[in-house]
Amino acid sequence: MIDPEAERKEILRLYRRLLRHAKPFLKDNDAKIIKKAFNTSVEAHKDMRRKSGEPYIYHPIAVAQIAVEEIGLGTTSIVAALLHDVVEDTEMEIEDVERDFGPSVARIIEGLTKISGVFDYGSSQQAENFRKMLLTLSDDVRVILVKLADRLHNMRTLDSMPRHKQLKIASETMYLYAPLAHRLGLYAIKSELEDLYLKYTDTATYKDISNKIRQTRSARSKFIKDFIAPIEEELDKHGFKFNIKGRPKSIYSILKKIKKQNISFEEVYDLFAIRITLDVPVENEKAACWQVYSIITDFYQPNPDRLRDWVNTPKANGYESLHTTVMSKSGQWVEVQIRTKRMDEIAERGYAAHWKYKDGPGSESGLEQWINKVRDMLENNTGNALEFMDEFRKNLFVEEVFVFTPKGELIILPDKATALDFAFEIHSQIGLQCLGAKVNQKLVPLSYRLYNGDQVEILTSQKQKPNEEWLNYAVTSKARARIKEALREERKHKTEQGKILLDKRLSQLKIADNQANLNKLMAFFNVPSVHDLHYRLATGHIDSKNIKEVIFTATAEKGSSTLDPKSFDREVQKIRGVNSDMLVIGENTSNMNYKIASCCNPIPGDDVFGFETGDEDIEIHRTNCQRAIELMSNYGNRVVRAKWTDQKELAFLAGIRIKGTDRVGLVNDLTRIISNSLRVNMRSITIDSHDGIFEGNIMVFVNDTGHLDKLIQRMGKVNGILTVERFD
Repeated sequence: MIDPEAERKEILRLYRRLLRHAKPFLKDNDAKIIKKAFNTSVEAHKDMRRKSGEPYIYHPIAVAQIAVEEIGLGTTSIVAALLHDVVEDTEMEIEDVERDFGPSVARIIEGLTKISGVFDYGSSQQAENFRKMLLTLSDDVRVILVKLADRLHNMRTLDSMPRHKQLKIASETMYLYAPLAHRLGLYAIKSELEDLYLKYTDTATYKDISNKIRQTRSARSKFIKDFIAPIEEELDKHGFKFNIKGRPKSIYSILKKIKKQNISFEEVYDLFAIRITLDVPVENEKAACWQVYSIITDFYQPNPDRLRDWVNTPKANGYESLHTTVMSKSGQWVEVQIRTKRMDEIAERGYAAHWKYKDGPGSESGLEQWINKVRDMLENNTGNALEFMDEFRKNLFVEEVFVFTPKGELIILPDKATALDFAFEIHSQIGLQCLGAKVNQKLVPLSYRLYNGDQVEILTSQKQKPNEEWLNYAVTSKARARIKEALREERKHKTEQGKILLDKRLSQLKIADNQANLNKLMAFFNVPSVHDLHYRLATGHIDSKNIKEVIFTATAEKGSSTLDPKSFDREVQKIRGVNSDMLVIGENTSNMNYKIASCCNPIPGDDVFGFETGDEDIEIHRTNCQRAIELMSNYGNRVVRAKWTDQKELAFLAGIRIKGTDRVGLVNDLTRIISNSLRVNMRSITIDSHDGIFEGNIMVFVNDTGHLDKLIQRMGKVNGILTVERFD
């Protein structure tokens, strides 16, 4: 039952909380403008409700609250957040917003209003929306920051959405918004988005890890207390003003570690980090951080491979901090982060905190340089939206490599960048004519991968031209975009040459240059378009001498008009409405062209979805499959909801990885369990043993996840087995 009075009180409570957080930075007439935006939004959304049933206005207020409290944005952004859905969902137009709230707010809202329209074939609507959203980055980065606040609130309230919407929104978030938050330095938001993605796509793993973190909480608190006691005492002695806290790593980052290092939860050594925040003036920051490092390493032995100095060379998103991993008295590794209050604010608030600490008009932070690079990329991108998204993501999630020019100028490139990327970074023309490079005075090829501290000199030649292979070496978007552009130009030039050759040949044969004849040529040489025909002629793949009169005089066979069985099945499928709603896997339907995806090998019991591939087949993936993120966010319209039928007679291939201590007869015990106790057929087994430890992979045919879990449980009980787990 809806209680309007209770809802009205709740709306006012949320609004007052928002004002309380905004109060410290409000100027003359700001409170009035916020109130006006609030009233406008309440009025515009008065009859609307969210999927959860609550009043719609809760959402804009929550987005504004995140913008202030968690990102640190100001009045303009609060107003834009309160009004961000008004233009899209109600009668109000952008012009009205501009008249009432000024051009800055209007521009942000215009950037946020979802874009619809007709896009080039093969590009997904979603990728196009992302691209347009990023174009607004050139105007005002606040568009993206408010968009992130909007997305964070949607993810926090995803429970009320239907399952297929949850999967799509979660995947999109992981595909683009989490990397964006990371790149804009919003670590807390990035971690929460990743955890929420996991919560909806792989709920079992999410619950499992969060339960384990909860169970170890009290032991962890005691450990942290003991660990920091001597450090606190020493810092007090030196007269430091400081704050120390321990925080657990995010669930997603723990899972990433488990997968990457192939270890169990119990083996993840740095489940938490200790953060020491110092209150010191800017000019003493470096010295203070290193002094604290020295104090910590007096008590605990550091791991020299795990020292990260982002105080002297900040990350591209402005992150500054000194990280070290030390050995505690109980034999556990602990990550310690040392930073100042200013650095901490930039790490937590990212982009928004940067403005606060800018040192005069001329200084450019790494983050602004990155934003300028994105602008550059956007202006020079001529490919389709999906290609663009792909390139953009490559530049989001990157560690960096620091290299030098011959004159000692520092150039920052993404990790795995090559000599070719370096050449394009210096100048496009140098990139296009790059022959090779000298790294630390030694000659290296274009494909040479750069390492921190390399000094690079580029060798060029007027005669050099880019070729397709260059795309295999180029990592940066700038290099890739320029190479693709040069290849397109070259292709265009070749196509024009090919057209001249064809015209010449046709006039020799006295054959008309019309579409019907061109169609016959394309069919004869099996090329998809006239452009391709021209291009192949110019490159010599087709010899113009092979164009003969007989091609034009042969009569083409008339196509038959009856439907072949496969298309008949497809018609039936359309009538059954299979594609539009739910695909049931495992029904005895020969007219369903589905196949199990090899990237994640789903089996009955797994949470799955179907994906329509180009050739009308449907591929079945697990919802937590690595490729799922990309498929769901870019091609949401081709995702089909799917579930398994209850029929048990089907067998599916699954992989099991085992580790244990070597002993005689162990393999025999394992194979007996597999074949006798559960009537499972084994397809292959590979076991590798060294130093008394063995590791093995077994491929078995099972009916479903329950069947597989039982098998894993029984194998785990075999004497000498340490771990048993499923792998993709």
